[in-house]
Amino acid sequence: MMRPVTPAEGSPRPDILVLMTDEHGAQFSGTYGHPFVATPAMDRMAVEGVTFDAAYCNNPLCVPSRLSFMTGRYTHNCRGWDNASPLGQDAPTWPHLLRTQGYEVVLSGKMHLVGADHLHGFERQLARDLHSELHIPPGNWQDGVPEAAAPWAGVVGPYPGEATGPGRTPEIDADDAAVDAALQFVAERSGGAPELRAKRRPFALCVGLIAPHYPFRVPEPFFSQYWPAEADLPHLPQGHLESLPPASRRLRRAFGFWGHSDEQVSRARAAYYGLVSYADDKLLQLLAALDTNGLAGSTVVVHTSDHGEMLGEHGLWRKMSFYEQSVRVPMQIRWPGCSTAGRRVTECVSLVDLTATLAEVAGVDAERRQSVGLDGCSVTSLLSGGDATWEDAAFCELTSHGTDRPRAMLRRGSWKLCLSGGDPLESELYDLAADAGEFHNLSGSAEVRDVERGLERELLERWDWRAIDEQVRQSQRERRTILEAAANQGVSPPF
Repeated sequence: MMRPVTPAEGSPRPDILVLMTDEHGAQFSGTYGHPFVATPAMDRMAVEGVTFDAAYCNNPLCVPSRLSFMTGRYTHNCRGWDNASPLGQDAPTWPHLLRTQGYEVVLSGKMHLVGADHLHGFERQLARDLHSELHIPPGNWQDGVPEAAAPWAGVVGPYPGEATGPGRTPEIDADDAAVDAALQFVAERSGGAPELRAKRRPFALCVGLIAPHYPFRVPEPFFSQYWPAEADLPHLPQGHLESLPPASRRLRRAFGFWGHSDEQVSRARAAYYGLVSYADDKLLQLLAALDTNGLAGSTVVVHTSDHGEMLGEHGLWRKMSFYEQSVRVPMQIRWPGCSTAGRRVTECVSLVDLTATLAEVAGVDAERRQSVGLDGCSVTSLLSGGDATWEDAAFCELTSHGTDRPRAMLRRGSWKLCLSGGDPLESELYDLAADAGEFHNLSGSAEVRDVERGLERELLERWDWRAIDEQVRQSQRERRTILEAAANQGVSPPF
């Protein structure tokens, strides 16, 4: 095994800048091969740092994904069931780990931590987290998957009476404020006399954007950059919607992912592309601030997202799916002097691996990392070369709305297995090397029986769907009782 990359002995610990966008599917960027979605900042990161081509979230929904990233644990190990799941006060997070090493750890913008504690280890918050202010009820699996009465309004417009396209939203205002505060923070950390700068604590600044998460409205010139010249429609082969697996059919029914006109779909997609470029421009501003303030050479920069966006592909929108558009995320790391510029990593990794990486970069030793129950492994050994011992696998799960049973995914190499709990289990198997679009479910095919059995055995070893099913249902019952009590008293719900 290669020795992990570390700074030279005696060198100061690096500052860390993490930019986490929201709902950005990796393939919707020029850096990851999209033919026209412009992402110059990501392109710069790809030239100067390391880009992971098979990076996955561990849960394709905002709060569960972020709780997994914060704790470095799979969501069934941190009880991040849905968007109404508060993190326990006794759960250590990567901000806690970095603070044990003397880091100043701050948040600017979104991390979508619900409940009374919106910091969970961050020392302070520089700009508001709009989504942490929302109150979303937990699911109710005992009633099954509901069926939407009308097509999903998000494709039509951000708010009643407003169309998708150019303009501002509270989400854009929040993102502008988050980056402005982060830019001010960077400038302040570079100021003062040299002897004072040498004594300051290293910082870890996490900037959370809502973009490119819907609503599909974006300021100019980002909308006109794609509308109407680059407006397009999802790729849906003849008969594909009629042959979707049960989990995708349930998701379509639950959220009303049907009945939209081609113009509504293409406008929403153009606005999403604009939001991707808007978010990329924010990354460009942050990189420029490090340059201007003399911090670029001493700062590890991480860029990623919490999950993707289906954008009409496979007849689905939003996330909550195991298709690549929903679960594969951008992940880029620039560590001056310790990463190979321009390197592309093809091995599978996930966000829990990124959590372990942040801890190692900050100097948290292996014993401490193991003691807090991290489920991931640091990717530092992949930053400058290959690692023959790397597992090349990613695990993802779903326990929220849009389903009434636990779901899980395992990707190993080019194979992806998706299971939905039940007797019998619902299974999907895709060979991404031969079928990158995931249009051909090979589950049950005699030719790949051994592959499917091996992946299923491996997945079920780490994922006890029956136990998780009971935990989710019990948590839903408990939280719904708490919400009913709050409503009867006329007080704000606690999460």
